[in-house]
Amino acid sequence: MSGLKRCWTIAAREVRTIATDHSLLLTLLLAPLLYAFFYGSIYIDKEEVNVPLAVVDDDQSSLSRLLTEQFNNTQAIKVVGAKDVQQAQEMLNREEVQGYIYLQKGLEEKVMALQQANIVLAVSVSRFLPPSDLLGAVTQVSMTVSAGVRLKYFQKKGMTEAIAMQETNPVALDYRPLFNERTSYGAYLLPGLLMLILQQTLLIGLAASMARERQERTFGELYQLAGNRFTTAFAGKGAFYFVLYGIYALFFLTVNFTILKLPVRGDYFSLVLLIGLFIATLIPMALWLGSLFKTTLLAVQLMGFSTYPFFLITGYAWPYEELPFFLKALSSLLPTTPFLQAYTTIVQQGGDLWQAIPQVVHLSALWLAYAILLAINVRRRYKV
Repeated sequence: MSGLKRCWTIAAREVRTIATDHSLLLTLLLAPLLYAFFYGSIYIDKEEVNVPLAVVDDDQSSLSRLLTEQFNNTQAIKVVGAKDVQQAQEMLNREEVQGYIYLQKGLEEKVMALQQANIVLAVSVSRFLPPSDLLGAVTQVSMTVSAGVRLKYFQKKGMTEAIAMQETNPVALDYRPLFNERTSYGAYLLPGLLMLILQQTLLIGLAASMARERQERTFGELYQLAGNRFTTAFAGKGAFYFVLYGIYALFFLTVNFTILKLPVRGDYFSLVLLIGLFIATLIPMALWLGSLFKTTLLAVQLMGFSTYPFFLITGYAWPYEELPFFLKALSSLLPTTPFLQAYTTIVQQGGDLWQAIPQVVHLSALWLAYAILLAINVRRRYKV
């Protein structure tokens, strides 16, 4: 029997095994789609809108009314009136609003005289996104309105509009986010989250399948089907997962990216090749990890527990350069780290595979390392 036919036989055996194991069936066929749509739906709008903000206006001037109106006109803020700071604080404590602004008496008078005037913003930091969104919107509106007031002041002094504008804004800040134009948390998180779902369901399912071979003592059967060839045995066992998760990846890139309105700014073919290499690297890693466990339950528990630590140390949620040295060393052993670096280059920064050559080499080295570890462990344990 040829090696290709033996691989096909082993892949068919893997399909039958999964079909009779409900836990593997749920993990491999239902979990990727369920998690992708469930977690994706949380961030489908990608940014918060109409965050309630109380405004206490003790100035009652045209400027304070203009500020209140402009706050309410922003996409992020929904203005809620409050008669005094005490009421606003009570509303904040009851979480009826996410923050409040105090416009002090004499605000307009100070601004028109070009004196320092303070606007007090208090926000609740019990949640992650609202305080950041409120601070950004309030700062933008305050700077815009104050610039308009200064412009009118200089014009009243007899300056032309051009000179008044120069005095108002002597240094023009040209702020242009290049890849995440609205700087939304969802647009940044979702592309990486979808790939993390792909990775973890593959690791859990394949590691559990390998642990089952050890638990039920069926490794000899697998090796016999492979003609006593190590490469044939694990190429056949991994082939099914490579095809299945390749289909999932293409599904995510088309259906999920379309529904969630996530752009692929770089070369699509490069992205497909990169994900193919990533899946190929995860397969020997999962097989090696699975060969270390005596039961499928233990494999599933530990692989499930690894999801959040893997995500945190890859440098996606926190800058890789700021990680402690030992975490960088540990992170470099995970395929996720070079993959997400290359993936971000292509998906969000508009690059191609040539711009991610160091990460491709890194992934290839990890594939070889995990294949060697798998071979050593299997030969030591089963004397093959």
